[in-house]
Amino acid sequence: MSISLILEMALAGHPDRPVATAGETTLTCAQFAEAVAGAGSVLRDHGARHAVFLAGSGAEQATALFAAAHAGIPFSPINYRLGTEQLTSLINRIEGAVVIVDPRYLPAVAATGAPVLTLDEFRERTAARAKDPLPAAEVDPDDPAVVLFTSGTTSAPKGVVLRHSHLLSYVMGTVEFDAADESDAALISVPPYHVAGTGTVLTNLYAGRRMVYLPDFDPGRWLELARGEGATSAMVVPTMLERIVRHLEGAPAAIPTLRSLSYGGARMPRPLLETALLALPDVGFVNAYGLTETSSTIALLGPEDHRAALESGDPAVRARLGSIGRPVPGVEATVRGPDGSPCAVGEQGELWVRGPQISGEYLGVGSVLDEEGWFPTRDLAYQDAEGYLFVVGRGDDTIIRGGENISPAEIEDVLVEHPEVSSVAVVGVPDEQWGQAILAAVVPMRGTGTQAEELRAYVRARLRGSRTPDHIVFREELPTTATGKILRKDIAVGFVAAAENGENH
Repeated sequence: MSISLILEMALAGHPDRPVATAGETTLTCAQFAEAVAGAGSVLRDHGARHAVFLAGSGAEQATALFAAAHAGIPFSPINYRLGTEQLTSLINRIEGAVVIVDPRYLPAVAATGAPVLTLDEFRERTAARAKDPLPAAEVDPDDPAVVLFTSGTTSAPKGVVLRHSHLLSYVMGTVEFDAADESDAALISVPPYHVAGTGTVLTNLYAGRRMVYLPDFDPGRWLELARGEGATSAMVVPTMLERIVRHLEGAPAAIPTLRSLSYGGARMPRPLLETALLALPDVGFVNAYGLTETSSTIALLGPEDHRAALESGDPAVRARLGSIGRPVPGVEATVRGPDGSPCAVGEQGELWVRGPQISGEYLGVGSVLDEEGWFPTRDLAYQDAEGYLFVVGRGDDTIIRGGENISPAEIEDVLVEHPEVSSVAVVGVPDEQWGQAILAAVVPMRGTGTQAEELRAYVRARLRGSRTPDHIVFREELPTTATGKILRKDIAVGFVAAAENGENH
């Protein structure tokens, strides 16, 4: 049994229902299944042992994902924004790869020697082979289905192995089959190399919801497409939502069909979330927390939780706007201290998770699950009295200043509440006296003239003095990955390099 089961069920349930729209082209479920069989046969004709996808989101991504399953081989969408050297290195780590590539990225794969199919060639050969496809390969549920490379914001990317059983557990444990109305449409703008790019294909096809692709995110185009295609659901990362809110300039979003907006991939600043909730008053917001190693979502903060928190006068309830919610069915979660013992309510520790959708396995390394099947997320978290989980940052992000452990999120959550701060990232930088000093990189609101000392005083009045940033720099934007994760290492390295050059901050 493989993820092909999802397509087989969808095909049996609604063969003529539209399942994917990209530009002017819309495929029905039957047309999509035909393309998958053709594409899977093309991969087998090429002797592929692994399908690599180097292009943006679109129907070809969804086709290639299921085509790899049809051929009985893993599928790897790779970050096309990486440099040539990094792309070459990643592809060379994959044995027996056939690369499906947007022509824009051909130079990056030339040095690998791997067989290449441009998107046009992939479409043409798929259409020809669909007339006489090969039968689907036999696949074991424990065979690798997808290999995704982590973003590598603090270290070299790791290849996460997701097996068919993991992905099927995730989909069937969190989504009701054929639950969508025929008119439902999901607007997809997350890149294919993010775990959500895989998850959205599987979950929407299983639910019977048409996928509408926006390959290159633009807030104006996102709004236009959502309105024009009657999007009923969408998934964004915080940086996308920030750009949408900024584009609206206080006006309502005016997307009457939109019922659900999921967000994830990075911490959502609470002021931004509150503004978005007001701009989209009839939309159900969902915070979907997950990792590549967990086959996507493992905890949810649902629409009712969002609205209840927004309207509550109870600080503990209102604080849940910053929560990732509670674990999805089939997933267990616990917060552990440094000695491995469970943390008390409100006490920070490392978040560990367990369940059938959890992989915790890396290419060339193997599984990092403990003997009882628990996976260490490396996220620092705590739990409130009602079981809501709060992630405060990565363990690697912790700043050790004068022997004191400081969470960047603690300072960020204060600074972002300042009326003249649009966004902020706090990192540690080398310091001879303290070991590490606190650096805050701030993106100010447009047209404001806030000063560093004003912001330092703002933090000092709300937190202990040791939490006050030692340095504040102002930036037009923060460096992020395409999925909204802040590149903290780049901020720190840039600050140190500028200091060494004697530049004025």
